[in-house]
Amino acid sequence: MKIAVLGSGGVGGYFGARLSHAGADVTFIARGAHLDAIRRNGLSIESKLGNLHIAAPKATDDPASVGHVDLVIFAVKLWDTESAARTALPMLGPGSALVSFQNGVQKDEILRSIVGDHALVGGVCYIAATIATPGVIQHAGTMQKLVFGEFEGGPSPRTEAFLTACKSAGIEAEISADIRRATWEKFAFLVGLSGTTATIRMPVGPIRSHPRTRALLLDAMREVVAVGRAERIALPEEFAENRLAFCDQIPAEMSASMRTDIERGNRLEVEWLSGDIVARGQKAGVPTPVNRAIYDILVLHAHGHRDN
Repeated sequence: MKIAVLGSGGVGGYFGARLSHAGADVTFIARGAHLDAIRRNGLSIESKLGNLHIAAPKATDDPASVGHVDLVIFAVKLWDTESAARTALPMLGPGSALVSFQNGVQKDEILRSIVGDHALVGGVCYIAATIATPGVIQHAGTMQKLVFGEFEGGPSPRTEAFLTACKSAGIEAEISADIRRATWEKFAFLVGLSGTTATIRMPVGPIRSHPRTRALLLDAMREVVAVGRAERIALPEEFAENRLAFCDQIPAEMSASMRTDIERGNRLEVEWLSGDIVARGQKAGVPTPVNRAIYDILVLHAHGHRDN
């Protein structure tokens, strides 16, 4: 399977390396110091599931040079979605698919307007991975799961082929019959985890253990569920409680990438997470006071040190 990874950071770098190691034809699209390090030293993964090193990966900063691929793994930061999607167009042939494993729910709305309905496949990932140093991806914990599917539902030859590639690479993966719902399921969890770990500046362990911060985490997720249900997403009314139980099962040291970003002075995705829930809640008439507070707390950090 010929795959291009557009955005080779924590998510794209990790899953792309696993797929490459298993024999897929993978090209990594990156930039700056990270690209230089990959070209010079290869791409390394540090993980409790097993370290690996791709000694001489295909890597470029020019998507147009890659040619048509079977699948584009789209994993850029949310503020780069529109511009990066346009650079992906030369890689999309008549049967190609582009699957976004970005955060949030706006991503597919933006991508559909650029790459079209036929190319777009929905996707969700569960992993805590970051660029530790250029050319090195660090995976926290052992969770590494991909969920993807056609928006009209059901499997297809291209999603089946990607599922086979993932299983060959030791990646937990599944095809969803309702990828829009699966995206909102992840959104509920992520908005809560990112908002609390970034504002409190602690991992999930202490947050879920203290009654007040545990309630904050639950309320943030409840607001997402309420907004999703108002948008006719088939989420159970008690789904936030389900996600809180899930939070109890993940490693205590796990944080969202937004906590890492704020500690490093990087730009934040808060506008597309808690900020998006606030905007959608206003439109739907659903109160979102917890996410409003999270967004207001983080907004002065949203563009990194440049705005400090």
